[in-house]
Amino acid sequence: MSTAPSTAKPRMISAPQISSPVDRVVLKADLFQEMISRERKRSDRSGKGFVLMLVECQALLSDPRTSSKVTDALLSCARDTDLTGWHREYQTVGVLFTEIPVELTESTAKILRTRVNCALHGILNAHEFGQLRISCHYYPSDSNGANGDNISVIYPDVNSKRESKKLWFSFKRALDVLGGLLALIVGSPIFFVIAVAIKMTSPGPIFFRQTRVGQHGSPFTFLKFRSMYANSDPAIHRQYVQQLIAGRAERMPSDKSKEGVYKLTKDPRITRVGSFLRRTSLDELPQFINVLKGEMSLVGPRPAVPYEVEAYDLWHRNRILEVKPGITGLWQVSGRSQVKFDDMVRLDLRYARACSFWLDVKILTRTPLVMFGEGAY
Repeated sequence: MSTAPSTAKPRMISAPQISSPVDRVVLKADLFQEMISRERKRSDRSGKGFVLMLVECQALLSDPRTSSKVTDALLSCARDTDLTGWHREYQTVGVLFTEIPVELTESTAKILRTRVNCALHGILNAHEFGQLRISCHYYPSDSNGANGDNISVIYPDVNSKRESKKLWFSFKRALDVLGGLLALIVGSPIFFVIAVAIKMTSPGPIFFRQTRVGQHGSPFTFLKFRSMYANSDPAIHRQYVQQLIAGRAERMPSDKSKEGVYKLTKDPRITRVGSFLRRTSLDELPQFINVLKGEMSLVGPRPAVPYEVEAYDLWHRNRILEVKPGITGLWQVSGRSQVKFDDMVRLDLRYARACSFWLDVKILTRTPLVMFGEGAY
């Protein structure tokens, strides 16, 4: 039996509608900044990014009439899932565009900026529009972590925590300077002996200089005594580190541990003197110079290599935000190379949350006991 063809019209799927600005509110600064922090943590879990657009002009936004025009224009460009609020009361207003694929955050920011510009052009005259300063910030950024300009924007919770512990960080800096000077003065004879040994056993410089990622993603020149042959190819280390971060690295054989360690123990690039320096952690001594320069601290997370940060998951990046990298840290005295990378990051984050005078003292007093331990290579 044949049937007549259906005459029903196909169902049309309409584009998502943006609700009227009247339906939504502009959040106060403290709540809006809290939502930025929450969205960043949500992004770390979901793998989705966000764009934060800020419109700044105290002269216009302090006027209720003009302020209302600007916020209405921003609300008209936002979806129901986006958030609009004051980043600084009556000075800077922002829109948090959420749930954006990480690979599209930068390109999406450009599209959103064009849309907002058009909306603002429609309600402001040329003179008023010219007074506005519009900036886009996206997470995750294409840089290593957060730079100095973005720290108070994307990471308001980190900035707030640092302000609340301002006295402690000032004291920590004083302790770093005192400890760094003392170590360099007392250790100067050891420095001389190591320098002579390096020069006599292999050609090349005494110091090994390498770009590392400091607090907020700021690069700095990291110093160590050279323990490898000059101009060694970092490919071996890069490959192992990428596997380690991805959770695919195997433990390397160790003379001190039956289980092995998460570190290259049979690295052909290391010299005979360099092997001794690494086992005793004496190659780390020049980092006291980095401490005096303010690039590192006595206690903090291990400073990362740029290609290491490139392989980080989003949540891994938090380890380079709240405190400076250190010569020693909670990871070094809690298993060192015997723990997996994710566990190392968790230890760094635990230190950043709980950092205090007594915790630093505890870590510093335990460090000499682990310098010759199983994780040193």
